[in-house]
Amino acid sequence: MSEVVNPLVSILRDRSKALALFMIMLPVLLVTIDNTILNFSLPKISSALSPSAAQQLWIIDAYSIVLAGLLVTMGGAGDRIGHRKILYIGCSGFTIVSLAIVFSQQAWHLIAGRAVLGFFGAMILPATLALIRATFEDREERRIAVAVWATSLTIGSALGPLVGGVLLQFYDWQAVFLVAIPFLAPVLLLAPSYLPESEKQPAFSIDYWSVTLSMAAMVSLMYSLKHGATESVDAIAISTFIVGLVLGTLFVRRQFTLKDPLLDLKLFTIPAFSMSILVNLTSLGLLIGFIYLATQMMQIILATGPLMASLNLVPGQILAIIAGMAVVPFAQRLAPNLIISFCLLLAGSAFAVFVMFDISLLTICIAFVLLNVGVAAITTVTNDLVLSSVPTERAGSASSVSETAYEVGVVLGTTLIGGAVAWLYRSFFILPANIDSSAVSLVQETLSSAYTASETLHPALAKQLMETASEAFIQGVQWASIGIVGVIVFLILLVIRYLKLPSVHHTDAIANYSD
Repeated sequence: MSEVVNPLVSILRDRSKALALFMIMLPVLLVTIDNTILNFSLPKISSALSPSAAQQLWIIDAYSIVLAGLLVTMGGAGDRIGHRKILYIGCSGFTIVSLAIVFSQQAWHLIAGRAVLGFFGAMILPATLALIRATFEDREERRIAVAVWATSLTIGSALGPLVGGVLLQFYDWQAVFLVAIPFLAPVLLLAPSYLPESEKQPAFSIDYWSVTLSMAAMVSLMYSLKHGATESVDAIAISTFIVGLVLGTLFVRRQFTLKDPLLDLKLFTIPAFSMSILVNLTSLGLLIGFIYLATQMMQIILATGPLMASLNLVPGQILAIIAGMAVVPFAQRLAPNLIISFCLLLAGSAFAVFVMFDISLLTICIAFVLLNVGVAAITTVTNDLVLSSVPTERAGSASSVSETAYEVGVVLGTTLIGGAVAWLYRSFFILPANIDSSAVSLVQETLSSAYTASETLHPALAKQLMETASEAFIQGVQWASIGIVGVIVFLILLVIRYLKLPSVHHTDAIANYSD
């Protein structure tokens, strides 16, 4: 462990570096916490603002969709005007908007506020990873800094439900937005003194057509997948998906024609970079999808309160912190494809638990430990590969692509995994014979809908309905888990075949990049 301890001690002994790492970690934690913190607060928001079903979905997803759509743009902007400046603007805006959301009186106020938070959040993530490269010139110190950054991503996503559960146990829904203040206030106060500015490329200009195309393509594709998974694959889903593909194609073609593209697609010719992006997207999707399913199983099927349900995830969060740091010495000795393949096996084992064992708080806790440990280690290794495999001047663009994959994974995790389980639930659900058939459309929609309907029935009928709904949901989770394990096995084969070690191929990759 000396490979971890020595550079970590070196960072901690240097006050400037320690504070810089602290300021980089805080906004990363906040932005990722905001992806999942609303999971437990929707009931109170629904009571206060009375949003429609569609508005409830947009309250959750407006943030991630805007964030994903603008990450590439903000990464390129940081390369041009400086990542410290972008980080400061992002943190300032995030704080102000979080305070404004507290005064929301209607559902659309909250949706708009979440979308604007996504705008400023998109400034924060690419800047933090790029500033690691500017702050930590020593390779081993940078490994540790990236490990802390990557662990913050994983922990932030898992910490959201815990923070939300604790706050909502004692306060109203507005409290979840006030979390931004203690996280961002130190950054706003200390960043100008302790964070160095990254190298700028002032000769470059932002291509606003590229910005528009990337944002429109991302939003169209994400909206299409969300609508198709939660509603149906209808004309709206198909048409918006086609629009997204067309806009995405136009964006890609434009990048090849520009001297200074917003997104340098040559980065994807570097195997370590492109495979790291794919693994990042998949692993974060697995994590968010798991949390989405686990919260429903714990709260509805197992009748566990939000606070106890969130505490059941704590062991996985603690072990993920350890795993994110402990993987560093292994990354120095072993090929990254071996490490990542093993971690993907852990992630696959988490979903295999749902297939092989009965659902309980214990099995959910064990599965979350396996998944979160694997994802934490993966995030550390892949983000180190992203930084080390590209030219220094493109660090911001490379990191923004990595975080775009993260946010796309967040959206796809709930959309594809949650959508698949919802579809399977509807397929397996059979309405009990002694319950009014007029309720079938409601209770067959989702497990939550069945739970809501059960509260209006006689206790004996309610129990029968929830047993049927729970069994259908668990069957859906099990069959979806089988499919997920299959996808993970396929990804492992790709990783073993195509993920190459930067120390061996880095020179050739940079040479090819420059040509």
